[in-house]
Amino acid sequence: MGHWIELADGVLVRRYAELDLSVGLVVGSEQALVIDTRGDTVQGAELAEAARRVTSLPWQVAITHAHFDHCFGTAAFLPAPVWAHERYAAHLRRTTESQRAEWVTHYLAEGRRETAEALGASEPVVADREVRDEVELDLGGRLVRLRHPGRGHTDHDLVVHVPDAAVVFAGDLIEQGAPPAFEDSLPLEWPSTVEEVLRLRPRTVVPGHGDPVGRDFTARQRDELALIADLCRAVTSGSRTESEALHRSPYPAETTREALARADG
Repeated sequence: MGHWIELADGVLVRRYAELDLSVGLVVGSEQALVIDTRGDTVQGAELAEAARRVTSLPWQVAITHAHFDHCFGTAAFLPAPVWAHERYAAHLRRTTESQRAEWVTHYLAEGRRETAEALGASEPVVADREVRDEVELDLGGRLVRLRHPGRGHTDHDLVVHVPDAAVVFAGDLIEQGAPPAFEDSLPLEWPSTVEEVLRLRPRTVVPGHGDPVGRDFTARQRDELALIADLCRAVTSGSRTESEALHRSPYPAETTREALARADG
């Protein structure tokens, strides 16, 4: 089960031990916005019930990216407008079955049959509202901006900026407690994308996994990602070997190899 942390009046993050996941809820005077929906319809229903204990207002949903743990629970929130970046649908169509197969196998190997079956039965929802660059939502006395700051963790990352609270929900562009995940990444672009997040001048950044962080943590992760980008360029150009890159990397060898493999996007 999860627990809510209130970051500001009507701005909450819900933390889960499962995958160290963080999802969000922003409440205005007329509407609410749910940010990410967990990894299957059972988990999504738990989140929807928890959100309903906070507010009875009609809600919209914003999805930060198309990885299963952030979006396969969306059906539990329907009917509702669902927002995502314009490239979200293509990624979802391309990867739904491979994500499902990988993680059903993972959960079965852990002896978690119920979770595996719930994931196997969950159909992700394609967003019916698309963001190219930025969309502003009026929740009633509170403006929220859905923004594509650039490509990084994926080619369709979306962040949610709550200006009056100086909070940004960053999805997996930022990770706390574990290294960033590079399997669908564009590592050469990721540092400048995090810089765009910093230009929003947040006091609090909510990562897709881990506890909320501040500007200093976010800037340090930008610098680490910049070093990874430099190492990718160096290995691609032949000025450094992979072994040298692994030695200089701020991240474990497996993570670094994944980044190097994604150097061409």
